[in-house]
Amino acid sequence: MDDALAHWLALREPIDFTSRSDTLTRRLVERLSTVDPLRALDLGTGTGSNIRYLIERLPAARQQWLAIDRSDTLLDRVRRLTSATHQGDRHVQVDTRRLDLGALDDPSIFADQHLVTAAALLDLVSASWLQTLAGHCRRAGAIALFTIVYNGESTSSPREPEDDLVLELFNRHQHRDKGLGGPAAGPEATEAAVHAFADVGYETETARSDWALGPQHAAVQRELIEGWAFAAKETDASAASVIDDWRTRRLQHVEAGRSHIIVGHFDLAAW
Repeated sequence: MDDALAHWLALREPIDFTSRSDTLTRRLVERLSTVDPLRALDLGTGTGSNIRYLIERLPAARQQWLAIDRSDTLLDRVRRLTSATHQGDRHVQVDTRRLDLGALDDPSIFADQHLVTAAALLDLVSASWLQTLAGHCRRAGAIALFTIVYNGESTSSPREPEDDLVLELFNRHQHRDKGLGGPAAGPEATEAAVHAFADVGYETETARSDWALGPQHAAVQRELIEGWAFAAKETDASAASVIDDWRTRRLQHVEAGRSHIIVGHFDLAAW
């Protein structure tokens, strides 16, 4: 399973990079312009994509990262892949720690961090988990940046009659408990995070970070369609045959090079 996840993360990394909000990244750079060395925490790091994106954009020449994930296999990849980005006049240290973030009950990982960040994570966690996260960030005095947070929106072309049905079933599936504090916030995660950080005295700013997938992203489109179909059938097994027919037609569009998909996301910064 970890190998399959690593494959998916590698497929999506270039798309995540081009979709992220340049505006919020610049805001982050401005607020951290005098911090050196910089201490940063990356939650649910996967293979370290978020770290690789930020290393070269953050102003600090000395950066000390703590990458947290529950998978040793993925953390091994963080160590291998991230070392390749250490170049020029930057000195970057990336430490890894295996930790299940389900309860978010280890405050030591937040201690003395200037930045707390995560990519493609917040829609998987519960509203109470977000409240706990905001409290930890506040006590550490850390700036927060969360990117590629799914917002429940997607459009596909050419359209198929069942597109709205599959989207509705998938969004319901997104609220299932992912082991991160209870039922996941899912498409409402950005709103829940804004409220959680505002409650502890943060200002927040959001920006769109939608994926725009064309024929050149056929591999990612195929993975998305398969994932949407699987989740929709888990949500409503009685619709399985309808969903399978939809899946076949959507994949045919991909193979013919005529499929375009927009997937809605938000980036969120808090300070």
